[in-house]
Amino acid sequence: MSEKEEEVTMEDRRIQHIASTIRVVPDFPKPGIMFQDITTLLLDPKAFKHTLDLFVERYTGKNITAVAGVEARGFIFGSPIALAIGAKFIPLRKPNKLPGQVISEKYVLEYGTDCLEMHTEAVDSTDRALVVDDLIATGTLCAAINLLERVGAKVVECACVIELPELKGRERLNGKSLFILMESH
Repeated sequence: MSEKEEEVTMEDRRIQHIASTIRVVPDFPKPGIMFQDITTLLLDPKAFKHTLDLFVERYTGKNITAVAGVEARGFIFGSPIALAIGAKFIPLRKPNKLPGQVISEKYVLEYGTDCLEMHTEAVDSTDRALVVDDLIATGTLCAAINLLERVGAKVVECACVIELPELKGRERLNGKSLFILMESH
């Protein structure tokens, strides 16, 4: 087996391990939703480390200056990725959680509507940003991209652990690059 094939096999094993730790909770938070619960991934230190390592491997050396994490699960992955690649971390929060001057972006999700806020001075036109969340489903990543781009940052890519393809979230990104570790199971 070549070194390249060995790398792919190791990556596949890490992703399989991550996938095996994610619990699916039917009818949460409302009937018909198959909730992808990453808290069980977090209980497995090896799976959690694999998740972070795969992201860090992808973004090391890519000149990313800001990692924006979507509240709250995007904080879990985004903060350590930012530290590992030497970028600042930007928390994208729910309304009325950030002091000071903020901008807001409303969005629709699979079971209602919500809003994200960001400090206006968090990024500027010199920043190359990565948006991180636990999964891509509907409008959250679009709201994050809009916030960052409204203040001039260049969003390089969005990164998520899980994609829910049936919700067609990728299509809403208007061609923005998306990196996922796995599709929902």
